[in-house]
Amino acid sequence: MSQMTQVSVGHGMPLLVLCIGLLMLMCARWAEPFRAPYPEEELDRHDPRKDTDYHRDPSYKESRDSRRTEECRRCCDPGEEPLQYGSPYPQYQVVPQINITILKGEKGENGQRGSYGKAGKMGQMGPRGPLGLKGAKGNVGPQGNACKSYFAAFSVGRKKALHSNDYYQTLVFDTELVNLYGHFNMFTGKFFCYVPGIYFFSLNVHTWNQKETYLHVMKNEKETAILYAQPSDRSIMQSQSLMLELEGDDEVWVRLYKGERENAVFSDDFDTYITFNGHLIKAKSEG
Repeated sequence: MSQMTQVSVGHGMPLLVLCIGLLMLMCARWAEPFRAPYPEEELDRHDPRKDTDYHRDPSYKESRDSRRTEECRRCCDPGEEPLQYGSPYPQYQVVPQINITILKGEKGENGQRGSYGKAGKMGQMGPRGPLGLKGAKGNVGPQGNACKSYFAAFSVGRKKALHSNDYYQTLVFDTELVNLYGHFNMFTGKFFCYVPGIYFFSLNVHTWNQKETYLHVMKNEKETAILYAQPSDRSIMQSQSLMLELEGDDEVWVRLYKGERENAVFSDDFDTYITFNGHLIKAKSEG
């Protein structure tokens, strides 16, 4: 075992020496470019200012460019851009700046006004706005005319019985209950209209046993309403009421109708069985 170790060491020593020698040779070749271009005895007399500046020497540039053009390249290769010398930074092209306000022209004339466009759709109603401020109190107006009130009313009765004859007979009254301003004529039995407007009238009579009762409420010469009761064994109270619109000088009255059978109304000297009433509801001048 010891003999084998000695033999391996003896053979390995020449190999180690050979590797060290190759390494020193490579280091010497690598350091050769850094040697001074002049001998040490001439280095003291060397003037660096007299060395050739290859960047400024025209002959050097021409020889280098000629060598570049003589290089082989393919015909499809893009052309090479000329090299820029003297600056390692990119070159920029100077673009002149123009003040555009100098070239601005004068303002032109206004064109014609165009036609109106179509009306758009109606929008939605907006929300209700807030209440406005309370206005100032107005001036007092002039005093108006006093309102004029109009009245007309009557109520009359009859205490005597009445029988018809061969002619139309006016029902005349003998008892005056109310006759405001004398608008009802007790002699003719007719109400005369002095205040145009709307009136209410009512007629009440007492029938006679076994006799017919047939009367008309007349407006001027026109029949407006009828009061009728058939013959009966018992007498009854019969009534009629209506409203009429009257103009000035119109007359309202009651007429006993002429018929084939006897027509009569009952009354006596003690009680009033027959009444005729009327009053103004609304004057025409009141609107």
